[in-house]
Amino acid sequence: MEITLDSFAAPPQPPVRRRLPTSLRILFISSSRRAGRWLTEALACDTATEIDLDEAISAAAGMKLLRDVSYDAILLIHDPPELDALSLVEGLRGSAAEEPVIVLGEAPQAELEPLVLESGADAYCRIDDTSVRALIWILARAVERAALLCENRRLADAERQRLEIEHQEASRLLRQQRDMLGELESLLPPADRADVGQRTCRPGHAEPDLPEPIRSHYRDLLRTYVIMGTGNLADELAQVAEALARINAGGRQVALMHLSVLEEIIRGLGNRSGRHVINRADLLALELMVHLTEVYRRRG
Repeated sequence: MEITLDSFAAPPQPPVRRRLPTSLRILFISSSRRAGRWLTEALACDTATEIDLDEAISAAAGMKLLRDVSYDAILLIHDPPELDALSLVEGLRGSAAEEPVIVLGEAPQAELEPLVLESGADAYCRIDDTSVRALIWILARAVERAALLCENRRLADAERQRLEIEHQEASRLLRQQRDMLGELESLLPPADRADVGQRTCRPGHAEPDLPEPIRSHYRDLLRTYVIMGTGNLADELAQVAEALARINAGGRQVALMHLSVLEEIIRGLGNRSGRHVINRADLLALELMVHLTEVYRRRG
C-alpha cells in the first residue's frame, strides 16, 4: 500500500450541531390590544425549549418588572400608537439595559427591520411570517450573542486592569533604578559629586554632556529591541559603546541615558505590556555595559 502524507491526516470531524437552550426566561411587553395569551399558547406547542414567559401590558409595567427580575431576553410588541417599540428600545438602551430585545410586529420585514435594528434591538420578526421554532432560535441566538459580548467586555476590562498594573509596576521599577543611581552618587568623593552635580540637568534626568546623536541612536536600538523584539544588535551596540568611550562616558551617565530613553518608550506604550518592556530593556542595557567595559579594557 502506498503511504502518503494524506495517510496521516486527521480524520474529518463531524460538523458541530447547535442546540437550543433547555430553558429561557422571557419578558413579553405587549399592548392591551395585543395581550400575550396567544404567544404563551404558541410557545407551549413547541417543547424544544422550556419558555418561562412573564407578560407586562404597557411599557411602564415592563420597566417595573425589569427592575425586579432578571430575564434572558425581552420580546416586545410594536403596536403604535399604544406601544411604540422603537422608542421603548431606545429608552431601554439609554438606561443601560443589556438584555437582548426582539421586536414583534405586523409591518413588512423590509419596512420595519432597519428601524428596529437602528433603535438598538437585536432582531425584528413579522408575526405572520415567523414560526414558533424560528422565534425560539432567534431568541436563543440573541441570548448567545449577548453572553459573548458580556464575556468580551469582561475580558477587555481584565486586560486593561492587567496592563494598568504592569505600567504602574514599570514606573515603580524605573523610580527604584533612579533612586539607586542617586544612592550611588552619594557614595562618591565630594569633589566627584560636585562635578556630577554640575553636569546634571536636574535630579532623575540624563546628563547633557552625552551628545544627542548617541542618545538618538540608542533610542532607536531600544525601540527595536523592546517593541519589535527581533534582530541581533551586537554590532550597533558596539558602535554606541565606542561613541560613549570616545567622550569618556561613565556608567552612571549611561544608566541615566538608558532610563531617560526607556521612560519615553514607557509613556508611549499604549496597550503593550510594561513588564515585557522593562525586561527587554534591562537585557539591552546590560549588553551595552558589557560592550562599554570591553572598550575601556582594550584601551588599558
